[in-house]
Amino acid sequence: MFRINRVIKQTRAASILTSKQLFSHEDKLFPLPSQISSPRFLDFYQLGNKQAIEKERARLTDEMNRGYFADIAELREHGGKIAVANKIIIPAMAAIKFPNLDVSYCDGRTLKLPICSGGDAVNADKSSIPKASLLCLTFRASSQAMVDSWSTPFLKAFSDSTNVHLYEVSFIDSWFLCWSPVKHLLLRIMRKSNDRGENLLQRKIAYSFGDHYYFRKELKILNLLTGYIFLLDKFGRIRWQGFGLATPEELSSLLSGTSLLLEEE
Repeated sequence: MFRINRVIKQTRAASILTSKQLFSHEDKLFPLPSQISSPRFLDFYQLGNKQAIEKERARLTDEMNRGYFADIAELREHGGKIAVANKIIIPAMAAIKFPNLDVSYCDGRTLKLPICSGGDAVNADKSSIPKASLLCLTFRASSQAMVDSWSTPFLKAFSDSTNVHLYEVSFIDSWFLCWSPVKHLLLRIMRKSNDRGENLLQRKIAYSFGDHYYFRKELKILNLLTGYIFLLDKFGRIRWQGFGLATPEELSSLLSGTSLLLEEE
């Protein structure tokens, strides 16, 4: 029993690094470097695979060139605003597809994002496919306030819409927290009702566990201390993107862009 209690205490302490509900404002800003990355090992069967070794070597070089302290320097320089948001939505012909992402809810349900029409990502009937989806991504707790600056006004603006989805996804890459028994315990600890069902549009809180390096590479995500906002159309294409804290002008472009997506056929 003592050992079980000790594991639970350790898990609760570790979960503070990942759950927005369990962070105080003072603890958010600068997590320790040891909390940022997890040890990785090449699978045994890949030891003789030259291509796999070269791929891993390139990854290690990339991660060494772009480390935690570079993210801190950028955050101090511009507060997480690594780029300005789009002023208008991206034309459909020029938009790229948002990569598939497996997420878990606190109640144990799993989902593959984006929910869209066409392709392998379809996991819902047509009536439940939204015309617009806002995906807010956080990799560290320091960016939760940034995400809130986008999601809260968005939720208010489209509270009565049945064709809009809003997801807040927290990424958890710690090997300990991704371990199945700890993962399930962590989800139970973080299980809370974030919305009371008063609006048609609900803020869906989800978590993605595991190694997200190649997912981040595909979306060109470098700084893990800022928030990333993606507006998707019904085909899962990225039609608008924002970063860091929202400005009034950027919020206006997000809301108008969402309204345009709702009018698209």
